[in-house]
Amino acid sequence: MDFIIQGISYWQKGGGIMYVLLLCSIFVITIGVERIVYFARADSGRKFAGEFYHLCAKGRLVDAKNLAIKTKGDLAFLLNISLDRINRKDFDTKIFFEAHSNISLAKFRARLYYLNIIITMAPLLGLLGTISGMISAFSIFNTQENQSSAVTGGIGEALIATATGLCVAIIALTIHSYFIQRVDHIVTDMELSFSAIEIQLQRGNKNEAS
Repeated sequence: MDFIIQGISYWQKGGGIMYVLLLCSIFVITIGVERIVYFARADSGRKFAGEFYHLCAKGRLVDAKNLAIKTKGDLAFLLNISLDRINRKDFDTKIFFEAHSNISLAKFRARLYYLNIIITMAPLLGLLGTISGMISAFSIFNTQENQSSAVTGGIGEALIATATGLCVAIIALTIHSYFIQRVDHIVTDMELSFSAIEIQLQRGNKNEAS
């Protein structure tokens, strides 16, 4: 309880810029939670990509298709569609994979740009609070004598705003880095799975030629 009261006290001493930083922190957490829910639903997972590749490499396309049907996520859905159309002469796998993977990756990257903005903006807001607090402190110092406590309070406001801005930026950077890494893994999984199907197509063309 004392910790909460002390936190509120520090918050009040931080100045008006703290409310802006509070909105930024709420925005960051909201994006993080929303992205976690979306990734949990739309990411098929690295385990799926590895199993799918090995099944295709062994020529077990039926098992690979059943695996894609049972697995949730964008990648499994795309692979399931591609296996249904793989024998159609009018079906171009490269165009299909390129178009739909770009759409899928755009959805995975959605809203991460805003985290990048807050990573840059939060320290600047803290710096703005620093400047505001210092100006207030030294204005009192210049106009009134024996106001050392007011000066100290202004400097304290500046330090609290700076620390809060850095904390918000660090949290945003951590969440942003985590999801960027997840997106990189998804790109690798897509390339691995798509290459497996391309290999099967090449094998099929060679068998038809022979």
